[in-house]
Amino acid sequence: MGKSSLKMTQLPFMAVVCIVMLFVVYRTLKYQSYQEQIDKQWNIREEEKAYTETSGNLKGLPQGIIQATSDLELRRLWSPSNLRSKFLPDNFTIILFHYDANLDGWWDLSWSSKAIHITAQNQTKWWFAKRFLHPDIVSIYDYIFLWDEDLGVEHFSPSRYIEIVKEEGLEISQPALDPNSTEIHHRITVRARTKKVHRRVYELRGNTKCSDASKGPPCTGFVEGMAPVFSRSAWYCTWHLIQNDLVHGWGLDMKVGYCAQGERTQNVGVVDSEFVVHKGIQTLGGSDDPTKVSSQKRKTPRHGAAAFDQRVEIRRQSTWELEVFNERWNRAIAEDKNWVNPFKSDKKRIRQRQKTNRFS
Repeated sequence: MGKSSLKMTQLPFMAVVCIVMLFVVYRTLKYQSYQEQIDKQWNIREEEKAYTETSGNLKGLPQGIIQATSDLELRRLWSPSNLRSKFLPDNFTIILFHYDANLDGWWDLSWSSKAIHITAQNQTKWWFAKRFLHPDIVSIYDYIFLWDEDLGVEHFSPSRYIEIVKEEGLEISQPALDPNSTEIHHRITVRARTKKVHRRVYELRGNTKCSDASKGPPCTGFVEGMAPVFSRSAWYCTWHLIQNDLVHGWGLDMKVGYCAQGERTQNVGVVDSEFVVHKGIQTLGGSDDPTKVSSQKRKTPRHGAAAFDQRVEIRRQSTWELEVFNERWNRAIAEDKNWVNPFKSDKKRIRQRQKTNRFS
């Protein structure tokens, strides 16, 4: 009887203990949940503060929906059965800028359906690049190849080229031109058969003398416009250097060294072991068939009308754009009192600062 009464008295006590423990656990979990909500709200406020400060133009969008980067990879309409087909050889994305609106002539190529095709009648690659290769769009790519269409690539491997560029630390580069190329405008672009890479040329003939004392283009720190290759950082700078209304790009090759992310005599170079052939086919503004071009030039104008040659007009426009570009460059230097030419000697920099301070 005594043991039975003892058990009876213990049951209410155990019940009370269990209730208290459950209450403590409940309060602890509730407090933790409350703290997590406070921390989450605090983090959201901090993120919203940074978001508001840096992205005022995006206030109308919830932050979680924003994707700050993009790429140029084509997406399938259905799930592929083989993931390897997702990538082109060497993991490159190919974009073709069509200035003649002729898309049908490319579909017989096996890789054409995997490329991106953008067309605009009678526009140059610099026009296309300024509008479709914004640094934010191509930010996931390590290198940007901005090439003309008249290049022979039988002796060129993109993967080996990238390996060399990385090894040499080249921010801006181009493949060397085969000496037998149809058109060569600057000797620094000609292939040196015994070298892997060269960064300068020596020339004692002609108007431009190139020696070890030369510090800039076209003797060193120079690539030509037909086949430049840019690192991500160099392209960010170069894109901003491209003038939106000057579509031929004349003058860019002489200034692009300022985008080399450092010393242009070291960060700009020509890769000799991977070279291309410049065929010099003039197609913009005319036919790529030499017989048609010559026949067009031989056409006799109507009585009282002046002969019109598209190529002459294009060259005239390019020359005018070069003058405008140089004028803008010089005006920008004059107006930017804080800018100092990074490639001038220390003495010249001091003199430039003193001159600027006198006129400011």
